[in-house]
Parts: sequence; C-alpha cells; structure tokens
Amino acid sequence: MPTYDELASAEPPRSSWAVFGRDDELGTVNLLTPSRVAAAASLIQTGQRFNLDYPLNAFEPYPTGTRPATRHHVFANNEFHRDDWLDSFYLQSTSQLDSLRHIGHPRYGFYNGLPAADNTAESTRLGIHNYAQAGIAGRGVLLDVERFFVAEGREYDRETTVGLDAATLDAIAAAQGVRWHGGDILLLRTGWAENYVAKTREQRIEFNTRNASPGLAQREEILRWLWDHEIAVVASDTPAVEADPVLESDFRGSDDRPPERGVNHSGMLHRPLIALLGMAMGELWKLDELAADCARDGRYDFFLTCKPLNIVGGVGSPPNALAIK
Repeated sequence: MPTYDELASAEPPRSSWAVFGRDDELGTVNLLTPSRVAAAASLIQTGQRFNLDYPLNAFEPYPTGTRPATRHHVFANNEFHRDDWLDSFYLQSTSQLDSLRHIGHPRYGFYNGLPAADNTAESTRLGIHNYAQAGIAGRGVLLDVERFFVAEGREYDRETTVGLDAATLDAIAAAQGVRWHGGDILLLRTGWAENYVAKTREQRIEFNTRNASPGLAQREEILRWLWDHEIAVVASDTPAVEADPVLESDFRGSDDRPPERGVNHSGMLHRPLIALLGMAMGELWKLDELAADCARDGRYDFFLTCKPLNIVGGVGSPPNALAIK
C-alpha cells in the first residue's frame, strides 16, 4: 500500500484509483482481505451481539428535511396470511451506508473517474450492490469520543460543531488501549444520535433550525490518518461522520459553486474521502449500547458485519450492522 503522501503523484492527486484498479467499485472495502476477516473472528469471546441499526423513522423529522417518513403497510389475503410493503423508503433516512456513487468531486467526478453526466438514474456503476455482494466483515474498533472528553474534563456539547483532528483520534485510541491492525472498521461514538432520538418531535423541529454535530475535521491530516491506518470503513452516530456544519476546511476550491438545490458540499470531507480515496462511510449508526459495554469491559474491538441491501445501483442502504464480542 502506498502512503497517503505517496498518493500525491497519483492521477488525480491523492486518489486511490490506481491502487485498487481502474475498474474497481469497492474502494477501501478491498482492505477487508480473507486473512483479516478470519483474524477478526477470533475477537468473538462471549457471543454477545449488538444491533447497530436504528429503526426506520427513528430520525423523523430528518434533520435536512429532504427524507420524509417511511410508511409501512401490512395486508392479508386471508385470515392466516400476512404480507407488507413500504412507501417513501428513503434508503439514507436512518442508519445508513453510502455507496461510492453518493458523492462526487467537482473537478474529478465520482470514484474511479465516473463522470457526473454518466452517474444517471439508469446507471448501476458504483452502486451499493457492490458492497452487498462482496460482504463487509472484519475487526470493528470503537472510539468513544464523548466518554473521552468527559473523562479528560474537556468541554463537549453534542449539539455543536466539534472538529476531531488526528491528534484527538490518537489520544482517544491511546486512552482506550486501541492498536490498529489495518483493514479496521472504525466507529465514532459522539452521542449525537442518542441525544436526537431522545427529543420530542417539537424539540427535534426546534433543533433542526440550528442543527450541528461533532465529527471528523475537514483537514487533510484526517485523510492521511484514515488512509495510513488502512481504515476500511468509517462510520459514526452522526448525520455526516464529519463535523457539521463546515467551519474551516482544507478542501474548498476555486471550482466550488453553490448547487441549484440540495446540500452545499463545499469544503466537506465527503468529496475527497469518497470520490478520491474510495472510502466506505456509514452514518447514524446505533452505538450507545456497544459503547457502554466497551466501557464496562475495556474491550474496544470486536467482530463486525455489515450487509447492505442488494439493490443494484443503489446509492445507499441501511447497513444491517452487527457487532459481536
């Protein structure tokens, strides 16, 4: 594996396109090699299982206002039969995994050079089915951001923008006794999701007018840290994994322009992380119970599986994630 700094000479710069092959559609999920998956299975000691998915509609109303609630219908053809279907099923409205077709770069397009004009509704390239068919399993590692800040006596507010730099990630890992093996699935617990779901509907509506969340800082050192640690997947309990809204960024460019509609991704970590490095990202994962157990037994690594829906060409999916200790 080349280091992040060695990717400076790649085409385009700081991209992994040539590392995994120009026809690749998995990105950093390639780091979950069979030997690493087999080694991770040895972490299962008690068989205790932790669901990492929130229910559908857990974040209703959705903070961005663009993903209305899913409607679940049950019907019966006779007294002893039941069947059901969903309406308004937004695949990224609750716990989710992004596919590589989710976010592109304004200069270089989508991962492995897929032009924005070719990333159409009919296209299937870079879809979530690639992750579903490959399977995501390996060593999960949880960094408990909130507990670390509290233990250190540092100011922390789950409802504000807190940018986590590389030094902070290293400090949390050191405090928890975490060592990196390569091909790890990184989970960041900030407390944002459990705080949001505990609110009443009226409180959520008010909070959404000032929505902010902790997360990874929009710094190149974060890309370097994730790549050089060979992180296969990064997921958090926040809507974006990265700090939101963007306050300071190393990724604003002269080619940035506000979109005609939707979220303005200028300066966001999503662009270089997904489009250039091909890193799998998960958002709004349920990490509270797992984090509490890790704090009790001092074990912050575990076997983790993630099986997104096999929707050919899908942009995202619930992760169907499970941690086993």
